[in-house]
Amino acid sequence: MALEPCNPVTGRPLTTNQLKQNFTDLHKPLNFQQALEESDRCLYCYDAPCIQACPTSIDIPTFIHQIRSDNTSGAALTILSENIMGGTCARVCPTEVLCEQVCVLNVSHQQPVEIGLLQRHAVDTLISNTNKHPFKRADSTGKTVAVIGAGPAGLSCAHRLAMLGNDVVVYEAKEKSGGLNEYGLAEYKMVDNFAQKEIDFLLQIGGISIKNNQKLGVSISLSTLQEKYDAVFIGVGLGTTYRLGLDKEESQGISDAVDFIETIRQTKDKSQIQVGNDVVVIGAGNTAIDAAVQAKKLGTENVTLVYRRGEQHMSATDYEIELARKNGIVIKTWLTPSKIIADEHIAQIECTKTELINDKLTETVFKETIKCDMLLKAIGQTLNDSDLVDLEIEKSKIVVDNYQTSIQGVYAGGDAIKSGEDLTVQAVEDGKQAAIAIDKHLRGEL
Repeated sequence: MALEPCNPVTGRPLTTNQLKQNFTDLHKPLNFQQALEESDRCLYCYDAPCIQACPTSIDIPTFIHQIRSDNTSGAALTILSENIMGGTCARVCPTEVLCEQVCVLNVSHQQPVEIGLLQRHAVDTLISNTNKHPFKRADSTGKTVAVIGAGPAGLSCAHRLAMLGNDVVVYEAKEKSGGLNEYGLAEYKMVDNFAQKEIDFLLQIGGISIKNNQKLGVSISLSTLQEKYDAVFIGVGLGTTYRLGLDKEESQGISDAVDFIETIRQTKDKSQIQVGNDVVVIGAGNTAIDAAVQAKKLGTENVTLVYRRGEQHMSATDYEIELARKNGIVIKTWLTPSKIIADEHIAQIECTKTELINDKLTETVFKETIKCDMLLKAIGQTLNDSDLVDLEIEKSKIVVDNYQTSIQGVYAGGDAIKSGEDLTVQAVEDGKQAAIAIDKHLRGEL
C-alpha cells in the first residue's frame, strides 16, 4: 500500500549501500561451530521449564541435544513436528520473555541459552539443504477443508490438515501469502525473502493449494465455503486498525504503522520510500517499535515514540524498547495525542500529559507540542467482523470452543480469537490444534 507523499529528509540522503546495510539481519545466524558451542551450554533439564514456556510445546532440550550430537536434521524435525513455522518463530518470537526467560541458567546469573538462534540454525539448515519435505501425508480421508487466510494460523492449520490426509484450499486476500510474516514484520527481522521460502517448504507436504486475491466478503463468502467444503477454518487476523478520533486525521503525512511496515517490506529500492524528517509514532507495542526503528534506518533525523502510560506498561518487550533507544528513538511516556495541527499536511501533534489517579488514566491540563511531518499510528487493531455476522463475537474476538465457532464445522484461530498472546507462535499453535480438532470432527470422533 503506497504512503501519501511526505516531506523528504532534509539531511544528506542515504546511499543504496547504506540503506542495504541498515536493513541487514538483526540477529546474525550461528555457524556450525557456534551452534555446537552454544548447544553445549544447555543442562538438558528434567521437566524443563523452557518447554512449558513455549506456546507450541517444542521439546527444546531434546533438539538442543541433537544439535550438540551433530544431528541437525533431527533437531529440525523435533522443532517442526510441533511448529511447522519454526524458522519464522526463531526470528521473531520474544524468546527473552518466553523460553529464554525461564532458562535455569538465569538462576546462577548466567546468560540463558540462545534458544532462538539454535532453533533458527536447525530449521534453516534443513530447509536450505533438502528438497524433500520431512513429513509424509496420511492416507486420504476424502475430506476437503477451506482455510480463510494464509497467515501463520491458516498455513499451520493447512499443513497439519494435509499431514492428516485432508485436502486443503487456502483463500488469501492479498497478492502474497504469509500474512504478518510477509507484510507486518520489520524488514531486518525477515531478510532474504524468508517468509516465502518457508511457505514453499511448507507446501511441499502436498494436498494444499492457495488462491490469492480472494478477499472474504468480496471474492468469497463464508456461506459459500460452508456449502462447498466439509469444514472451514478462519484465520483472518485483525484487519482493522484503530483511529485516534481526532480532527484532521486524514491529513497528508498520517498513516497506519502497519501500512508503513508493509511498504518497506514490499519495496526493493528503499531509497524510493518517502519519510518525514520529524516522525512521531503513537503506540507502545512491537509494531510501534518496528515502525519507529525502520523510520530511523530510512534516514529520518528525529523519531519520537509517544505513549499514554508509563514505560512499565508498554506491551513491547524490554529488548524491543532497548533496540529503539539504541537506534536513537526518543520515547515520551505519559502523553496522549489530543490535537493534530495541519493545513493539508501534518506539521505538529499536540499531546496532553496524563497520570494515574486511583488506577485510572486521567488527562491533566498540561500540553506538549511535538514537531511532526509524518505521524504513524500503532494503537492496535481489531477484528473486521462485517463478513462474520453469523458468528458469535465477544469483545472483537470470535468465540470458540475447542477452536470451533458458534457454527458447527466452522473453526477459527490466531489473532481473531482469544487464545493467549497475540504472537506468531500462538497463531501457529492455534492453527495446529484447530486442524487436529477439525480432523477428529471429520472422522466423527468429536
